[in-house]
Amino acid sequence: MGFGTAIATCLGKYVDFQGRARRSEYWWWVLFTIILGIVAGILDGIIDPGVPGQIHAGYIGSIMNLAVFLPSLAVAARRLHDTNRSAFWLFLLFLIIIGWVILIIWYCQKGTAGPNTYGPDPVI
Repeated sequence: MGFGTAIATCLGKYVDFQGRARRSEYWWWVLFTIILGIVAGILDGIIDPGVPGQIHAGYIGSIMNLAVFLPSLAVAARRLHDTNRSAFWLFLLFLIIIGWVILIIWYCQKGTAGPNTYGPDPVI
């Protein structure tokens, strides 16, 4: 799955928490949100630089974060489904470092070959 296809798939399944997502779909989406965040940060800095030395949440970045929040959760849940894990494992995000490391390891793992509890293999 390529970059454009992955983005189109994630946006097309905006709040679809059912099914499975390939590794490429998940990681292309992560790259897309990082690029969007950088662009939003640059635009926010140009439009309203704020006070030097203080953290400033810009409007464009805030809107971008709201826009990608649900599809990011949905693709993360589908990615966990591909490894035959429940989306409830996303609560590991609340365990600051340990939970994040565990989730990243699971996101990098190859998905279950063939159908599993959450649907057919997305690679086929």
